Amino acid sequence: MIAPETVQPDAFGFAPAFAVDEPAAHTLPFVFNTGHSGAVYPPDFVAASRLDALTLRRSEDAHVDRLFASVVELGAPLLRANFPRAFLDVNREPFELDPRMFDGRLPPFANTRSMRVAGGLGTVPRVVADGQEIYARRLPVSEATARIEALYKPYHRVLRGLIQRTARTHGHCVLIDCHSMPSSSLGRDTEVKADMVLGDRYGTACAPSLIEGFEASLRAQGFRVVRNKPYAGGFITEHYGEPNLGRHALQIEVNRALYMDEASLAMTADFPSLVKALRTVIATVAADLGDLTPRRMAAE
Repeated sequence: MIAPETVQPDAFGFAPAFAVDEPAAHTLPFVFNTGHSGAVYPPDFVAASRLDALTLRRSEDAHVDRLFASVVELGAPLLRANFPRAFLDVNREPFELDPRMFDGRLPPFANTRSMRVAGGLGTVPRVVADGQEIYARRLPVSEATARIEALYKPYHRVLRGLIQRTARTHGHCVLIDCHSMPSSSLGRDTEVKADMVLGDRYGTACAPSLIEGFEASLRAQGFRVVRNKPYAGGFITEHYGEPNLGRHALQIEVNRALYMDEASLAMTADFPSLVKALRTVIATVAADLGDLTPRRMAAE
């Protein structure tokens, strides 16, 4: 009997830092990504934080990888991070960094002026999602660059490779970037309450038929759906969504109150039914996807 291969931890202690769950056959032209669901917190990171372990997890899209795990059985790969969003955010530019966090000079090409940096939610976040400062003291710049080189860049190489493979195999690719949102982020106005928010960067990241199909299928399952507000899609949706090239990207935000206790992060009894509903939605959309292969413009 051959012993299973062991994965050696990397410099940060992840073994591995992320993983691709591959289907037996890649029959759907989809790639699913859960870049914010990582729940492995390195001891050194926790020790350097001024926050307790549960508060550190406020930025985490807890259990979203499990919510969408059934896509592998349907015939699509799922890329999931094991490192937490509070440690490194792959839904940002590679060097979207806050100079107030670091000792030393950031690289001249770093984006230090984005709205996300101003809010403390850059590539290496300064705060967790509810605005509390993560670190007790400044980090060396080398720490940020080490995380980007060892985690961010390899993650995006794998994501890009999955998209390219899917496009070669099927003629087009649909990237679904999966997230969860706190119920409080939707405000107090009952008219804007939503179970799901679909983000296509206001019509620029995917074909209209794709977001329309997801919206109709989600509504058929009884979900309240809103488009692009308050979440239109982040760096991944914007960067990889190139519908003119047959590469479509759509972000899905799931209201956390649908499947978990937002205070303890524990899954509720409603979790299995939500998994089943999402599987039905994805299967329905995939069955009626139509041809998303880009058409060449006819010569005049």
